[in-house]
Amino acid sequence: MKYVSTRGAAPVLGFADVVLAGLATDGGLYVPQTWPTLGAVTTGPYSELAASVFAPYVGEDIDNATMFRLCEEAYSTFRHPDVVPIVPLETGHHLMELFHGPTLAFKDVALQLLGRLFDHILTQRNEKVTIVGATSGDTGSAAIDGVKNCKNIDIVILYPQGRVSDVQRKQMTTVDSPNVRTVAIDGTFDDCQDLVKAMFNDATFREQHNLSAVNSINWARVMAQVVYYFEATRKMGGPIDITVPTGNFGNVLSGWIAKQMGAPIRRLLVASNENDILTRFFNSQSMDVTGVHPTLSPSMDIQVSSNFERLLFEMNNRDGAVTAAQLGRFRDRGSLVVEPDQYEQWIAPTFRAGSASDHDTLSTMRSVYEHSGMLLDPHTAVGVKVAREYAEDGIPMLTMATAHPAKFPDAVERATGERPALPPHLANLFDLPEHTSALPNDLAAVQAFVAAAH
Repeated sequence: MKYVSTRGAAPVLGFADVVLAGLATDGGLYVPQTWPTLGAVTTGPYSELAASVFAPYVGEDIDNATMFRLCEEAYSTFRHPDVVPIVPLETGHHLMELFHGPTLAFKDVALQLLGRLFDHILTQRNEKVTIVGATSGDTGSAAIDGVKNCKNIDIVILYPQGRVSDVQRKQMTTVDSPNVRTVAIDGTFDDCQDLVKAMFNDATFREQHNLSAVNSINWARVMAQVVYYFEATRKMGGPIDITVPTGNFGNVLSGWIAKQMGAPIRRLLVASNENDILTRFFNSQSMDVTGVHPTLSPSMDIQVSSNFERLLFEMNNRDGAVTAAQLGRFRDRGSLVVEPDQYEQWIAPTFRAGSASDHDTLSTMRSVYEHSGMLLDPHTAVGVKVAREYAEDGIPMLTMATAHPAKFPDAVERATGERPALPPHLANLFDLPEHTSALPNDLAAVQAFVAAAH
């Protein structure tokens, strides 16, 4: 399997090179040259399913036995034997709990694997990299946990000052490993993401510091998330509808890829909070930036969803030049419109979208708690609200539960009166000292900080 850039001007690469590269040198994102189909889905454990989904994407870069071992190691870190268990919510509606990993968020599913992939490839090549990532809350802690023991990796994570929950921040800033550094940026998540992309687009700086990415711009992140959509359909059958709380579009894109590979998914429902640029796009065919508003679901406080570029590339019949020009206009004007025929072919058959205000989020958390005694985190509540709107008799509905309620205790307590406790392995989190730096939203300052690691 070879990989091409969504902007058409970067070298074609194999899997291992794509993992290390993260962002393509033309500023695009890597995608496989073709979407493989998956044969009969195995009945074995999650790690076995994962290895079979990955096989066509990895090709000969990593042998099957090694890939299976890496999957077993990654998913042994989860606290539930099913890794991503499915639980009933209400009639015809289930949740898939993606938060049983070390940092209590769905990002662990991909990043426990990605850390091991990095370490394996770098050990084979006798190389070191500096991972630079941006986080709206969960990617940072999951990435740090995935690589904190890797001898070939330094990691620098940027997060928006005051715009992540206390638990999310503490999970990043209390890790006492010499290869881990965190930076609070005076700005939004979109600012953090722009700084990371700017560092990657500075060819000299990128080469000098051997930069690599763990954000979902890295193909392996998206690939790893495809697995739980197959897990959903092998447990629930199909066709099913799946609702995904969405900020950066990577998670729901993984569902679209699973559908391309043959998973019996009927519809994917994109669930946004008040930063509803994606919902507005799916409902109007026009994507218009309006500014980021802080909400109770901070991991979704995003306006520029970088993974949408991969779907846009498909909508443009994989024409990288057209995609690059479109994204250039979007960057300049804050607006992107697709043609009606593109929308009818690529969007209308599969995607639906809805949004939830903070008021909706709290009332959903409250109603679920009163009905079942179950505590939802605010992101999952956004998904449940939208799923309820689109539920159809006879079509099973699954909502992705993306974070443990204890990551957002203030919002959960506000909605239900109950304050969720952290699991035992994180019980002392608030007693640990923090190590972090604060920087302005300034590329030169951030590059100087990254360079100081060497």
